[in-house]
Amino acid sequence: MPGSSGRRPSSKQQDRRRRITELVMDAGTLRIDDLVATVDASAMTVYRDLADLEAQGLVHRNRGNVSAASSLLYEAASEYRLQQNQAEKIEIAKAAAELIEPGQAILLDDSTTGVYLARLLPERAPMTVVTNHRGVFDELAGAPGIHLVCVGGDYLPWADAYVGGMALDALRNLRVDLAIMSVSAVTDGICCYPQQEMVQIKKAMLASARRRVLYVDHTKFRRRALHAVAPAEDFDVVIVDSQTSAADVEVLRERGAEVEQAGAGSAGTGTGGAGRA
Repeated sequence: MPGSSGRRPSSKQQDRRRRITELVMDAGTLRIDDLVATVDASAMTVYRDLADLEAQGLVHRNRGNVSAASSLLYEAASEYRLQQNQAEKIEIAKAAAELIEPGQAILLDDSTTGVYLARLLPERAPMTVVTNHRGVFDELAGAPGIHLVCVGGDYLPWADAYVGGMALDALRNLRVDLAIMSVSAVTDGICCYPQQEMVQIKKAMLASARRRVLYVDHTKFRRRALHAVAPAEDFDVVIVDSQTSAADVEVLRERGAEVEQAGAGSAGTGTGGAGRA
């Protein structure tokens, strides 16, 4: 992604800026002086990096502090999210792929985990894939055995996805076998997302599906987002990664959700989602 100077940053700069963004998103807010010490770079270098990250909409600077722009109101840009927690996303994507049968119609949301899942789908063809995410669409365009349906509408560059009235109307007229989605945060068993327009899309996707799958990695349990999408027990299966704590899994199961921990053996035996199909 080009910097504020218009030149594409070097590999070293990209790695450092990715590290800075991860530190800020994990902490929520950091003193810039502490950030300088942590990344072991000069203050001038870090301030230049922060200026570029702020221009990309990833962070906000204020009086010697830097905050994650996605902490409450905005989700991080799709290009950045695609690079976050790759191992965890691959792990839960593989678990989700095991739930898909040839011949099904499935729906994937704007989650970047869907890009990793899309890469596995040709192995399970034939199937129909419906998505509002351009990243998923690009992965599957021309893939043999995949009937691909793109839900169009108003394009959101930061999400690399389509939303709005046209997208909602299209989703309300669809009926799919399986909707698979993620959210920005899971708080006390409630699935949340920062952007209301995308929440409406996710709710319409859930309403169009015979079965519903949520996949989230362990970092989603430490984050907060403004708008509720649905309680975890509204999904037939909740897939979490192998690093998700036993306490977080227990909260979901106490609410009645059926939880499958990827890489950790068989699914749990919650009662909330099972049998709704």
